[in-house]
Formats: sequence, structure tokens, C-alpha cells
Amino acid sequence: MAGERILLPELRERVRRIERPAATAHGVSPFGIAALDRALPGGGLARGALHEIQGMGGDEEDGALAAAFAAGILGQLTRPPTSPSQSLTRPGRSLSPLKGGEGLVLWCLPRPDLYGPGLAAHGLDPGRVVLVSAPRDSEILWAMEEGLRAPGIAAVVGEVGTLPAVASRRLQLAAERSGITAFLLRRWRDGGQTARERALPNAATTRWRIAALPSHPPFFPSVIRHPRESGDPGASGTSLVALDPRFRGGDGYKASAGGGGLGWGLGIGRSRWRVELLRCRGGEPACWEMEVPDATDHVSLAATLADRPAAPLAAEKFRRTG
Repeated sequence: MAGERILLPELRERVRRIERPAATAHGVSPFGIAALDRALPGGGLARGALHEIQGMGGDEEDGALAAAFAAGILGQLTRPPTSPSQSLTRPGRSLSPLKGGEGLVLWCLPRPDLYGPGLAAHGLDPGRVVLVSAPRDSEILWAMEEGLRAPGIAAVVGEVGTLPAVASRRLQLAAERSGITAFLLRRWRDGGQTARERALPNAATTRWRIAALPSHPPFFPSVIRHPRESGDPGASGTSLVALDPRFRGGDGYKASAGGGGLGWGLGIGRSRWRVELLRCRGGEPACWEMEVPDATDHVSLAATLADRPAAPLAAEKFRRTG
């Protein structure tokens, strides 16, 4: 019995070593987050491979978060690298003559509901996207496979509900031959299809699930001025009002000599996601909470952000001086 317990980890490690070279034959695209890249073979998302992205809850039908997550990755794939760390490559039998930052994104979808400004907000130039609309999943899968054989394509995206195992294997093989990265965004039409398809196995190299989390309140400079500086002739006295008292400081209030300070403000903060790596060939499942910064970056781990407030927003109070 003891020998069997020792043998099983050894067999798993041998399988990982066998799968790892094939998964990164065309290089990887790092996320730029150490914790995330460590969980992926080769230190990043495998290029020339098929990746599946799912939503959660209502987003399993809308596919908004899955599309946003894919757009962030595609923005990196189509953005010219500014340093060697942003473009990790390995020798392979890639048939694609494209270099980093070149090529178009072929996006195949059942209805034209993709929002260009939303893609741009996550770093993907809408001008680099070519849309293919087809009513049936089988036609979308066919268009994806044809796109993986076409010149001038940097990546292929398809939004499907039904995914036969044979079709996923064909897409994975086509991606491996061409060196073009493919993404399957799962959009199910009803609860029955979701229950049937959600956990079915396929040939994708990775399977991701994205869920929305409540955002943190934004942090911004809070300027406190004399009321007369606002130009209001009816303002009088020296009363100053701090609309947001949660400044960095021991007593919750801090103003500079010029009458300003920094604090956690009211309003809509940056989007936060729970990103789950459900399956990874040659890797292990994992889960992270991430914050989406802006169009110039991808995602960052929310746990690494400094000085987050411990008190809930409802506990805030106004504080007056003067």
C-alpha cells in the first residue's frame, strides 16, 4: 500500500512532463502576475492552443465577463511587446509568419452584440477585430477552424453553447499546427443546456471560469477649500466640509497645509473578478481574486493592493470642521 501511494505522485509528475512541452510548443503569453503565471506551464498562457472561458450565473448566457477576460488577453497578443518578458517564445513548427503585435482577431458569434468600446476598455483595439456572424454553433466551429488556417490571423474567438468533443479536438489540433491561439467563450441559451454542457470534457488546454465581485471604493485626492473659493457669494465663515473622512491617518482625517488630502472616495471602483482555472494541461487548478485596472494593463491580484479599508462603506460618517 505504501508503494502505491509513492507511485501515484510519480506517475502524475511523469504525465505533467509529457504534456508540458506540447502545451507550450509555440511559446506563452504571460499575464504579468507572478502567482498566476506560476500556475501555468511555461509561465504564461500557451500560444497555439485552444482555451475555454466560462461565466457564472447570469453571465453564462450573456458571456460579458468571458468576453472581457478574453479581450484583455487578446490585447496582449496583438500589442507589440515593449520588453522581452512580454513575449516569451520557444522554437516550434509554427506556420504563422506573424510577429508579436501583428495580425487580426477573428471573432465568431451567433449575434452581433459585441461592444467595441468595451473591447477597447480592456485593451483590445476594435479595429483589429473581424466579426463573423453565424446562427448555429456548428457553423461557428467551422468558421473558427477555417480561421486557424488563414494567414494574417493572430487569434480566433468563438462563442458557442454546444461543443462536441470531436470539434474541440479538431480546433486544438488546428491551433497546434498553425501556432494561432483560439478561445472558446461558452454562452448557453437556457438552464437545461447549461446543465448538460458545463462540465463535459473537451480538448481545450485550459478551462477558465470568471465571476464578478463587488468593487472597492476608489481612492482619489480630496481637496478641501474655503467655501468662498467655490465662487458662491452666499458662502460665509470658515466652515470646511470633508465629504470623505477616511483619509490615511490615525484619526481618519488628514489635511495638508494647502487644504487637501487623500482619501477613499464615494463612487464606482474598478471591476473585480474571481478567476478560476478549472483545468490546465500540465498544471493544477487554482483560483484568484483580481482587479481590472484599465485598458493599458491586464488584471492584477486584489490581494496585492495596499491600504484597502477594513470598514464597510455603510459605516462611513461625515465630519465637519470649524
